[in-house]
Amino acid sequence: MIGGLLFTFWRFLQIITLIPTLGMLAYFVHQFESQGLLTPNDELVLFIVSVLAAAWAIATVLRRKSTRDSAIFVSFIDVCFIGALIAGVYELRSIANADCTQFSNNGHFSLTINNDGVDADSPFQLNTDKNCAMLKASFAFGIMNCIFFAITAFLLLFMHRKRDDRDVVVKESYRRRSHDSR
Repeated sequence: MIGGLLFTFWRFLQIITLIPTLGMLAYFVHQFESQGLLTPNDELVLFIVSVLAAAWAIATVLRRKSTRDSAIFVSFIDVCFIGALIAGVYELRSIANADCTQFSNNGHFSLTINNDGVDADSPFQLNTDKNCAMLKASFAFGIMNCIFFAITAFLLLFMHRKRDDRDVVVKESYRRRSHDSR
């Protein structure tokens, strides 16, 4: 009971983090496709893995009964997704040290009091490169999903029930036929 609830909780976390990753990387795939260019491998690998992992996570949540019955197989597929997500994160590793946000201070602060109230002009400016931030978020979500899939694979190993534990009832019936024509 508690294993099923924990499994469902972690699966929902996977879905919640895979869908934004899928959406952000789909944006990049669309941008390259609309320009007639090939999508770079670093973005494409994590995109494909995210699509497949999201479909797998949704399917296993919707079919929890069969997931519990075939826990070893589902755990094996989760381990395969761990490897695929690691490959996607490895391909996107160049974004890890990128600085996506610039913070500047021009040093001038002004405060104006007028009939409409107070207007303040702050010297601080925050500039964020959208593409860099989206790739960095996809990178972080990929790492998180590696951990989430490891947790669910581990939970599934504990949810596995051996077939020997179940009671098996065999019903035997015999029919006796007579070939006499009386």
